[in-house]
Amino acid sequence: MKGKIIFFSVFFLLATGVVSAQDKNAPKSIISTNAIIKKYHVKEELEGMKKGELLELYIERIKVLVKTLPYIALATKPGVTMNDLGIPNDADNRKILAGQDESTTNFLDVTVAFQRRMVPYSDTDNLVKAILFYENTLKSLHEFNDM
Repeated sequence: MKGKIIFFSVFFLLATGVVSAQDKNAPKSIISTNAIIKKYHVKEELEGMKKGELLELYIERIKVLVKTLPYIALATKPGVTMNDLGIPNDADNRKILAGQDESTTNFLDVTVAFQRRMVPYSDTDNLVKAILFYENTLKSLHEFNDM
């Protein structure tokens, strides 16, 4: 009886590992799947927020723009893969996409650290205007495919 329990425990452990292992050759999204805005705002709504809340919105929009704008010639929405675009999903292309992703992450780490340190000194009205500008830019990306 003990042997069966141990056998099935090991079997399920190995089966779980095989099922949950990621396929290294699986197509990866060109635009990060977390490059989305949860909510767009109007000026009056933003003016009623505290500067700390505005700073978080500002940073979130910067992240989405940085993860989206360099790729608009390929795609404007998260989830589009190289396969979807007819780009070969070979080792070289996966490597260059992974390198780009790493560079973007490094850039955003430095940028966010800078924003958290400097933007609290900004004028609240300018922060509201910047958020609205970024949101309008992101909205226009949704219309990009209609052109």
